[in-house]
Amino acid sequence: MDSQEKLEILAHAGRYDLACACGTKDKDEHRRRDAGSQTWFYPVSLAGGGKGIMLKTLLSSACISDCAYCPMRAGADRIRRCTLGADELARLFLDYDRRRRLLGLFVSSGIIRDPDHAMTRLNGVAAILRRKYRYRGYIHLKIIPGASDAAIEEAVSLASAVSLNIETPGAGHCAALSARKDWERDIMRPIGFIKRLIDNSPRRRIRQTTQFIVGAAAESDREILGQTFELYRKYGLERVYFSAYQRGAGHAGIPGEAKPDHDILTREHRLYQSDFLIRKYGFSEKELLFDTAGRLSLAADPKKCWADANPGFFPVRVRGAEERQLLRVPGLGPVTVARILQARRGTRLRGVSDLPLKGKRAALAASYLDFS
Repeated sequence: MDSQEKLEILAHAGRYDLACACGTKDKDEHRRRDAGSQTWFYPVSLAGGGKGIMLKTLLSSACISDCAYCPMRAGADRIRRCTLGADELARLFLDYDRRRRLLGLFVSSGIIRDPDHAMTRLNGVAAILRRKYRYRGYIHLKIIPGASDAAIEEAVSLASAVSLNIETPGAGHCAALSARKDWERDIMRPIGFIKRLIDNSPRRRIRQTTQFIVGAAAESDREILGQTFELYRKYGLERVYFSAYQRGAGHAGIPGEAKPDHDILTREHRLYQSDFLIRKYGFSEKELLFDTAGRLSLAADPKKCWADANPGFFPVRVRGAEERQLLRVPGLGPVTVARILQARRGTRLRGVSDLPLKGKRAALAASYLDFS
């Protein structure tokens, strides 16, 4: 294969990892193919607002690991195996960057030979870009579970962001999906080590993220979210992402196998909504509602579930409500609430038609608001 053909195969294989972009619908609203090729480009939110475009790819689809959910696991026969050299990928990326003005590069890899060998190759891409080609843009490096502290430290010194995917909430679930990985040694301890490296890096801000595979084991939503908020509190992660297990990608046994795929996608969406309630809406973890099996509702979003379980909080009076009260109203998000607070300074809001809100969200919010 030539370099371009390998890149198309590896970029396509990398679509399962959402640690730099998230999708919540069964369509590619957050990513798109390059015209005339199979290469994937991902929009990434910028700290100052707006979005940039990132090339995302694997360095290699060869892997010695046995992760049951992964299409690249050792012994799988439905994946085309190939590997790009570090300089080869660096030159391909810079060629795309010259033509498209990319925000940056996200590069991951299967585990080639052993974790440190794979990390050496990943770090090599970043080192070539930084030192040989003087590239100063965004580089996100995947940390390979089981990599040495020295390899991780080099990655953090080169990258703008790093991610080590946690995949499952706890050692028991991890052991059910992989006999090779040790959850504490290969995942949690390195996440803590990365935090210490970031905390001791005074010259620049480095992001750390991670990802759960949703539905690959018998994990509950309560377990995933409990682990998520510990990652935020204890390890200071920038974001936690959730990726619905794609049936046919691996051979993991999923409880309720007869359920249609859209249930797993809805479950992923509910996890994102719950994550946003805690990070952006002022909810506490104790306010999330689960059934007796620890599952979020698939029928309604978690904010509406809370609202319906707390009728005494409503209706919220639009004229005098504080921001934190308005953020509890189903259908209202931070941007809409900010606009309501601004609008009511200069005029009286007499009904839902006066709100900066339309369609289903307006109809939903109306039943929880008081305009008197």
